[in-house]
Amino acid sequence: MALVTAGRLNKQVAGDLGLSEITVKIHRGAAMRKMGARTLADLVRMAEALKLVSPPGSTPYTQV
Repeated sequence: MALVTAGRLNKQVAGDLGLSEITVKIHRGAAMRKMGARTLADLVRMAEALKLVSPPGSTPYTQV
């Protein structure tokens, strides 16, 4: 959720985490359902309220 709300594309998130793009889409949908977000903008606002969004230009996770 943090990567998606940071503005990363599904393809980018998949590459960062070593998952398939389809898997990212499934998890993204599940996160939106569980959070009760109707749009990505709603999800971003929720992530900001939870302090999950990192500052612009930085990535929330770095792959080791």
